[in-house]
Amino acid sequence: MEQVGDRDLLEIEALRFGWPGSASQCIAIDRLSIAPGDTLFLHGPSGSGKSTLLSLMAGVLAGDEGHVRLLGQDWKALGDAARDRHRVDHVGYIFQQFNLLPYLSVIDNVLLPCGFSKLRKLRAASSGDASSAAASLLDRMGIGAALLRQPAMRLSVGQQQRVAAARALIGRPELVIADEPTSALDHELRDAFLDVLLEACGEHRSALVFVSHDRQLAGRFQRQLSLAEINVSASPSAPPAPPAPGEPGERAPHRAAAA
Repeated sequence: MEQVGDRDLLEIEALRFGWPGSASQCIAIDRLSIAPGDTLFLHGPSGSGKSTLLSLMAGVLAGDEGHVRLLGQDWKALGDAARDRHRVDHVGYIFQQFNLLPYLSVIDNVLLPCGFSKLRKLRAASSGDASSAAASLLDRMGIGAALLRQPAMRLSVGQQQRVAAARALIGRPELVIADEPTSALDHELRDAFLDVLLEACGEHRSALVFVSHDRQLAGRFQRQLSLAEINVSASPSAPPAPPAPGEPGERAPHRAAAA
């Protein structure tokens, strides 16, 4: 993992974003910073722009104004190909709709980032090989050896969600973004899932940005933040934000699916 020293891992400054055709901005954040190893619980009402903000953090969307920097690199300064490389090298993303490839096996879905990122493949193989690392992550998520070669489409919704989490964690990305990752899990599986997610991020000092409506989970995170506290556009009178990539109602860009 790259060493970021004492500087912030993720920096947001004077960020403004509005959807094309909208009369108002849905994101207006003056400053937000996330340090290596931070765990942040982000909450807010539906339509307040939480998933849009996550997509801006990951460089899937570009702000109209301001800066979003990951590891000191401004997303807007990168071309499409370089932005994709930076994302897959350094960001693990757990989507609301999972974005698994249904025809691929469970383990091959988890290994997808390693196929796009030499850096994450090297990290995953640091204690053996990438396939063993993927199987170990899946086992910790409660997905046993009997399911590794099954197509993802044959899994339950809760199992697919845990596979998506293992895919985000493979190769120890510096930033893990989780968009409502526990929504399909019962309380027992939810707590076990969160144990593994926080433990895995802590082991490698990955920062975790976790969006959820389940406020019962907030106490397990170092920081809790309402989007309304930082986003001057997140008010009850503001129109709801259109769905961001990965939200219901909009298909996520192909390039983001491997994260």
